[in-house]
Amino acid sequence: MQQLLPQRIVCLTEETTEWLYLLGQEARIVGISGYTVRPRRARTEKPKVSAFLSAKIDKILALKPDCVFGFSDLQADIASLLIKAGVQVTVFNQRSVDEIFSVLYQVAAMVGQAEQGLAQLSRMRAELDAITQKAAGFKRRPRVYFEEWDEPHMSTIRWVSELMGIAGGDDIFPELAMQSMGRDRIIASGQTIIERAPDIIIGSLCGKKFRPEKVAARPGWQDVPAVRTGQIFEIKSADILQPGPAALTDGVAQLHRIFSQWEALHG
Repeated sequence: MQQLLPQRIVCLTEETTEWLYLLGQEARIVGISGYTVRPRRARTEKPKVSAFLSAKIDKILALKPDCVFGFSDLQADIASLLIKAGVQVTVFNQRSVDEIFSVLYQVAAMVGQAEQGLAQLSRMRAELDAITQKAAGFKRRPRVYFEEWDEPHMSTIRWVSELMGIAGGDDIFPELAMQSMGRDRIIASGQTIIERAPDIIIGSLCGKKFRPEKVAARPGWQDVPAVRTGQIFEIKSADILQPGPAALTDGVAQLHRIFSQWEALHG
């Protein structure tokens, strides 16, 4: 059985690396994304062979992978080059919480860890259910603007919107969350955000730090409830914007903590 499973895996994004480490299968990984921070030791243990939109194809081929994991249509060009070079590539495209669970189970099964994977995923699901039950006791749910980019303003993707709902908050741009591409979640005017009057603003920017003081200083934002009451927070992108274990554990826990503190004051 062992010989039938992939032995040399390249992970082009962070979530599959984190998951394989959690499954105790890190020995199979021979290359990772340069953005990987979970677990931290992966950065020193594994060669970094890709960014998100680019990859070192020659370096990947030199590693002789028998399986490459990628994420989303944005990595289609990378996948195409590797496939043409004869490499097996599996590109996942999960956008919702349920799809994340599905993909993690598939990855576990592909490395012969279906039973262990299912057990870990069942614990994660139970933790989400427990958070849902706690949030059900809120007398008032905060209205939340989750900013995935600042210039231009971009609202967040579906799994983050769903996790906000689980954690006890309501996304003020639920219609945009259903759009899989970032360009389709751009908010044309900051005035639209002002008019939707979020109680809480959370930022998570890939590649740069979110600065609450800059948000508070935006022209016309001084009367936004979140700005007026100082309810502006950052959640690191590695904890929430990767469609994998981190979002289902640390990411949603941070959301729930922020919402619970707000509800205790305003509920």
